[in-house]
Amino acid sequence: MFKKETAQDMEAGDAGSKAAEAQVNSEGPGTSQERPLKSEPKSESKSELKSEKKSELKGELKSETGSEPKGEPDNTEIPKEQPAELTVEEKIAELEAQLADTRDQLLRKAADFENFRKRISQEKQSAIEYANQSLLLDIIAIIDDFELAIQAGETGLQSSSKDYASFLEGIKMIEKRLTSQLETKWGLKRFNSAGELFDPNLHEALMMEKSPDVKEATVQEDLFKGYFLKDRVIRAAKVKVIMPQE
Repeated sequence: MFKKETAQDMEAGDAGSKAAEAQVNSEGPGTSQERPLKSEPKSESKSELKSEKKSELKGELKSETGSEPKGEPDNTEIPKEQPAELTVEEKIAELEAQLADTRDQLLRKAADFENFRKRISQEKQSAIEYANQSLLLDIIAIIDDFELAIQAGETGLQSSSKDYASFLEGIKMIEKRLTSQLETKWGLKRFNSAGELFDPNLHEALMMEKSPDVKEATVQEDLFKGYFLKDRVIRAAKVKVIMPQE
């Protein structure tokens, strides 16, 4: 039964299609209206749409400017070129050059120091040899005065006693000038000891006498006066001392 109904349906369909063809042929060509077929749009994902829009925009920019559009700055660092590593022979040559330069500088310093040492030694020796030059110049002036006094004394031997008194006065003036100049310019000071208590730091006893008039050792007379240089005793006074009786 199922097969019979199917065959009938097929016959009915064929009859209908034949009737339609006959109607088209009766109307003639050009009278039939073509109906466009509608194709359903394909569904696309959002990500595909965005990528297509970006590619279209890049194409437009490239066509207008003639270059690729600039994107975000690339922060990747470009590796620097490292200097070529020296070979062993080059390193040895460089070290030898540095060693030679250091040695040359050392020799120069040693020579400079040796010259400096010699110059200082010469200056020191010269200072020692000529340290008393100023003092000797002052003494030379006093020697000139002594020569004049001797000449006056030699001529006064045949004259009166009045000339002898003048000669003595001249000798005293020379002695006073010499001691004054040595004291004011060089710090050499003479001191008197007569009547002072005996002090072994200042006095040197050449003669001694006992006396009931003293209770302690006392300097009676200066035989040779003592001298200070600044605050230091450079020569003790040579004196005669009176000692108390026991």
